[in-house]
Amino acid sequence: MTKILIIDDEAQIRKLLSRIISLEGYEVLQADSIKNGVKQIKQHQPDIVLCDVFLPDGNGVSAIPELKSVLVDGEIIMLTAHGNIMDGVQSIQSGAYNYLTKGDDNDRIIPMLANAAEKVAQRKRLIKLESLIKKDYSFDSIIGKSKTILLSVEMAKKVAPTEATIMLTGETGTGKEVFASAIHHASTRAKGSFVAVNCGALSGELIESEMFGYKAGAFTGATKDKKGLFEQADKGTIFLDEVGEMPPTLQTKLLRALETGEFIPVGDTKTTRVDVRVITATNRNLKAMVEAGEFREDLFYRLSVFAIELPPLRERGDDVVLLAQTFINGFAAKMNITINDVEELFFEAIKNYAWKGNIRELRNVMERSIILSSDGVLKLNDLPVDIQVSQGSTIDWVELAAVEKAHICRMLQYTGGNKTEAARLMKIGLTTLYRKIEEYNLAT
Repeated sequence: MTKILIIDDEAQIRKLLSRIISLEGYEVLQADSIKNGVKQIKQHQPDIVLCDVFLPDGNGVSAIPELKSVLVDGEIIMLTAHGNIMDGVQSIQSGAYNYLTKGDDNDRIIPMLANAAEKVAQRKRLIKLESLIKKDYSFDSIIGKSKTILLSVEMAKKVAPTEATIMLTGETGTGKEVFASAIHHASTRAKGSFVAVNCGALSGELIESEMFGYKAGAFTGATKDKKGLFEQADKGTIFLDEVGEMPPTLQTKLLRALETGEFIPVGDTKTTRVDVRVITATNRNLKAMVEAGEFREDLFYRLSVFAIELPPLRERGDDVVLLAQTFINGFAAKMNITINDVEELFFEAIKNYAWKGNIRELRNVMERSIILSSDGVLKLNDLPVDIQVSQGSTIDWVELAAVEKAHICRMLQYTGGNKTEAARLMKIGLTTLYRKIEEYNLAT
């Protein structure tokens, strides 16, 4: 319920305003002086303060800064004397939301309070959203207590406030983009854009125009100018994932952009200047690529000013269980499935598994296990067969075909017949799924 504090030394005025306002469903607080008003604000944090100008212990307009200093997210509306426009103007200049004239503005009170209350509510929603975003993208989003991951986090926190170019190395799925995002949001560039680019997902013909933009007419289909990702990241951070996949011609252009902050869009003759911090990531051995002539040596040293190695999941001990529990809670809530318990053998199996796909693979397996779960309990046989085998589980291979058939049926039922999604969850190719559907004569 919206709280409104009335600060006025006249008891009759407070009583009248309280009655009018409370009838609209607002909770009303009262104070007869600036001093008592400050106490009420500190104790109850009202959403709106209605404050008289003339009070026993001072001028209400002059007290606006003091009131606002203790009012966390609220607004102040001043009650001015009849015809005293100057008080109203000065109130707004001092930070008040608006002002009302006593006696003449009774019809304006409720609409003004409603507008001020909506403004306060919007601000609170924004603050809540920003706090959630900050949590999602900060170092707090990195789950783990193992020494290896804590060391990586410590290094990232130290380099984040600087302008150093960072290279994140490690196996596929170790969370390099999560680290890059956390570094950006902990830097002085946090208010700027964070632009992530998967260099391996773009063809050699497209990557230059996507990264550096192009002018209209630069090539067939370029009907208008387009800003590249580097320009979109101006004053922010660009994250170049799988930088080892970048073609040699583009490596030269990237090096110039890093050294001068300038580049020429495709089809243009003028340079574009940007202020961008670069974070890169790779799961390849760039030093070996340099020796083989596949990657520029000068670019390698320019990109790896500060290198951070992200440990594979198999070296993070009990972090596997911590991450698994996080994914289980998240997917269960998302799918509206209740998970009351997890068998010890389930956790033992995932701890003993090698996780070649690291966190990404673990996440997919937990999603799949939630779907397969029954009776609100995650069991060993809810895990893929290869993970069960790693635990030494005995599987009835004679009945494996029947298990596979039932599993495919359950996945297709869960995805509503969406074969592409079912194949993704089962980590098999779409053509393999179609073959299995035909082999088991499944109705779809």
